[in-house]
Amino acid sequence: MQKKFSSDRYDPLSTERDALSRRNFIKGVIAAGTVAGAAGLVTGCSDGSDSSGGSAASSVERLITINVNGNSRPVDVLPNETLAQTLRNKLGLTGTKIGCDRGSCGACTVMIDGVTQNSCSILTHTVRGASVVTVEGVGGANGELHPVQQAMIEELAPQCGYCTPGQVVSGVSLLQRNPNPTRDEVRNALAGNLCRCGAYNNYINAIVKAAESA
Repeated sequence: MQKKFSSDRYDPLSTERDALSRRNFIKGVIAAGTVAGAAGLVTGCSDGSDSSGGSAASSVERLITINVNGNSRPVDVLPNETLAQTLRNKLGLTGTKIGCDRGSCGACTVMIDGVTQNSCSILTHTVRGASVVTVEGVGGANGELHPVQQAMIEELAPQCGYCTPGQVVSGVSLLQRNPNPTRDEVRNALAGNLCRCGAYNNYINAIVKAAESA
């Protein structure tokens, strides 16, 4: 008696063909997506401007000149580069410290046109035309210490010393605005500078002493 075979029996050749068809279909979808994405990138970047007519980030001029501690310094700056990064990594002014990198601790404090700012929160491109002073620039031209720096040594203000540059800059800025501050005014001026060692009274004593000796 002859056996009858079902028409839907397993066919390895047919299964392999189906797998190849699915594989080719997936490859086609991926290829089409890649081509479309590349076309979008070319179209979006071809004229160097965004849809609102402004310049794209990549078109920002990178070689700029900034005034730091009284000197004009040419520097190659990325569009999203902060002033703290430029000072430390490009100009070698490592007195400016990066602590929280969020504008909260004050370790990166510098003066911009006489006003204290957290340099980790300011893009370097925005300070063109401004005068930037770091802790390296508060002393005399021949390396003399600023009265605030000298007083901090005498009062043993620094402990680990990491926050000290920011404290110095904040103190110098205060005395430029107010040569004879009260103790509370000094405390308020240093409020944005965090000291992990807790030496706040030492820093306040030093700035009060600098004001009295000036």
